[in-house]
Amino acid sequence: MTTIPASPRMKFGIFLAPFHPVGQNPTLALERDMQLIEHLDTLGYDEAWFGEHHSAGYEIIASPEVFIAAVAQRTSHIRLGTGVSSLPYHHPFMLADRLVLLDHLTRGRLMVGVGPGALPSDAYMMGIDPAKQRDMMEEALEAILLLFKGDAPVDYETDWFTLKQARLHLRPYQQPYPEVAVAAQVSPAGPRAAGRLGCNLLSIGATSAGGFDVLNAHWDVMEERSAEFGTTIDRGGWRLVGPMHIADTKEQAIADVAFGLAEWVDYFQRVAALPLAPETTDHTAMVDALNESGMAVIGTVEDAIAQIERLKAQSGGFGTYLFMGHEWANTAATKHSYELVARYVMPAFQQSAESLTASRDWAAENRPEFIAAAGNAIVSAFVKHSEEKKTKAATE
Repeated sequence: MTTIPASPRMKFGIFLAPFHPVGQNPTLALERDMQLIEHLDTLGYDEAWFGEHHSAGYEIIASPEVFIAAVAQRTSHIRLGTGVSSLPYHHPFMLADRLVLLDHLTRGRLMVGVGPGALPSDAYMMGIDPAKQRDMMEEALEAILLLFKGDAPVDYETDWFTLKQARLHLRPYQQPYPEVAVAAQVSPAGPRAAGRLGCNLLSIGATSAGGFDVLNAHWDVMEERSAEFGTTIDRGGWRLVGPMHIADTKEQAIADVAFGLAEWVDYFQRVAALPLAPETTDHTAMVDALNESGMAVIGTVEDAIAQIERLKAQSGGFGTYLFMGHEWANTAATKHSYELVARYVMPAFQQSAESLTASRDWAAENRPEFIAAAGNAIVSAFVKHSEEKKTKAATE
């Protein structure tokens, strides 16, 4: 086993399911999603991940690959990931082939996130037993990695797919292949697969009560499996996901989320199978419950920094914080939240402002000396000018 420590420069991005309340124009909602990623690209965010869902009305990206292909044409540097491709829903050969194509179309900006599928209603419509989804995911992931590596034709047979002398005729753009991350909520299935196969970990429920409690245990599983199978794991490749909305004041943040928080809470209370939302319908109580539980941050830059520090301490170190995308606030307030993060939260974890502060403080500390030197230089210039005039007059 080789364990690589977390990078000193934390990265930031978004995990966009997305969540769009029903009853609105879905075409415009998807357009807002793309415009948001353009905004994050301009602000210097590192990554954006997009979900795959097929039911329940809210999470309306059915193919993260198609969405990535579209948004790649509107962005320049931000890396784009499937967040996640639900492996039991796809024959691994077909998905691997599409991902390699996308790796070329994005000129190597692709990241591959994989999982078993989040919505039981999706699996139900395809006749997939939820009890088998995690095993199916790991089987498909192993097959996809073999196809990506391309060391030899792949023969792989399970009770739900078969590969016979299979190979990808188009090799990945990134060498040896795009970064692969496995989703994790609370169960050890994600870290078990990631540790065995040498993939990164994508902790989608990092701030939920159950997800937060097992962060350290999940990395222990990664290390145990990595040691058993001789793979390399990297804390710098570990992503933690959690929701925030930041404003100039806490009062403003609370007022902002009156726009859409209640509908998000209703979705997780009544529809989605993830216990992320508090059991209340009162706005103030919802905000207080989310903040006090640590599930979310609705507040200020200082609150955001404290949350990330809390996650660092609990996990032992990770590489990227991903903001769970939502529409708690209107478009302008949402974009402002991400801008505040870029201005003030990122520098706190990337050391990008420390040298500027040190330089300012040094200049302030030595200001009297510098002013005196500048004044002396000005006086010297006047003296020199006067002497030149006198010399010139004496020779005329």
